[in-house]
Amino acid sequence: MRGDAATSPRPLYGILLAWGGAALATGAVEALPRTLVPVPLILASLVAAGLLAWRLSAKVRGWVRAVPPRALVALHLVRFVGAWFIVLYRRGELPFAFAVPGGWGDIAAAAGAAGLLFGAFPVRTRGRRAVLRAWNALGLLDILFAVATAARIFLADPDALAPLTRLPLSLLPTYFVPLIVLSHLRIFGWLRETRSEA
Repeated sequence: MRGDAATSPRPLYGILLAWGGAALATGAVEALPRTLVPVPLILASLVAAGLLAWRLSAKVRGWVRAVPPRALVALHLVRFVGAWFIVLYRRGELPFAFAVPGGWGDIAAAAGAAGLLFGAFPVRTRGRRAVLRAWNALGLLDILFAVATAARIFLADPDALAPLTRLPLSLLPTYFVPLIVLSHLRIFGWLRETRSEA
């Protein structure tokens, strides 16, 4: 079940817009470099808040279920930012362990999302569902690996990931990466909820 047909995702989009504005303001005042809370903990807390809202609020579940899967996949085009990670590594501004594996992984995930948007929607066949499921699993593993690597590096030497605490890249830990993780989980949910239609 995907929720009431009358449910609109617009309230959710409003919440996401406000969240994005707050993340932008946080970056503009350069709050992340000064915070006493480790950036990986901020990211994890945002993911946890999203999961908690899903768990506790039927309205939130309805809004999320009303978001079309194509929009969930389109969000991942932002992962082309991985190319910039590689540029920053070559400039000596990001460490190899994060920038290169994470950068190429993000580029692959974004390219896969682009391919899905052009070739897999609407997802009405078993083959297309299998492709979406495989991309989603690999994309989730990639983002979790990148987050774990970033957390390990940040806790050892926060200055090594300094570009991620300043705009525009500060939007990654405070906005886009939590959304990407949550969108992967929602795509799995959508696949499970609609499997009887395939």
